[in-house]
Amino acid sequence: MFSKTDKSEKSDKPERSERSDISARPAPAKNAVPSLVSANLQVTGNLSTEGEIQIDGNVEGDVSCKRLTVGETAEISGEVMADEVEVRGKVQGRIRSRSVLLTKTARMVGDIWHDSLSIEAGAFLDGHCKRNDSAGQQAPAVKPAAPADTTQTQTPKAEASRTG
Repeated sequence: MFSKTDKSEKSDKPERSERSDISARPAPAKNAVPSLVSANLQVTGNLSTEGEIQIDGNVEGDVSCKRLTVGETAEISGEVMADEVEVRGKVQGRIRSRSVLLTKTARMVGDIWHDSLSIEAGAFLDGHCKRNDSAGQQAPAVKPAAPADTTQTQTPKAEASRTG
């Protein structure tokens, strides 16, 4: 009103629409906060997400996610498929995961298919533990024992040729 600047020029202050435009802000990381199943909630059915789930209640069904934390008060009856699984409560069913941690309060009844498995002292496990090797990868894992023996027999020959 009393300034000498031209009102048609844009001022340094952003307009109200620029300040409140939420769509201009970058979207938060997808599933940055884990989905929660609280201790007093019972779910009958399958749970599936691309993100993280923390379960403290009861789930009767399969669980599929990126990362799963099974709380001390949690009970899951079904198959668990996730990249990372941390079990502090009870799971009855199969776990398929790259990384599995059974803490000292864990009670696991079922098979665990894993790449990496950690079991703390005090954890209960009634089932089989199996590495996530495909059938094509299992055969070569058995065969290297024979070449290792052949290498051992070739080593003395190589030493003999060096000494002779």
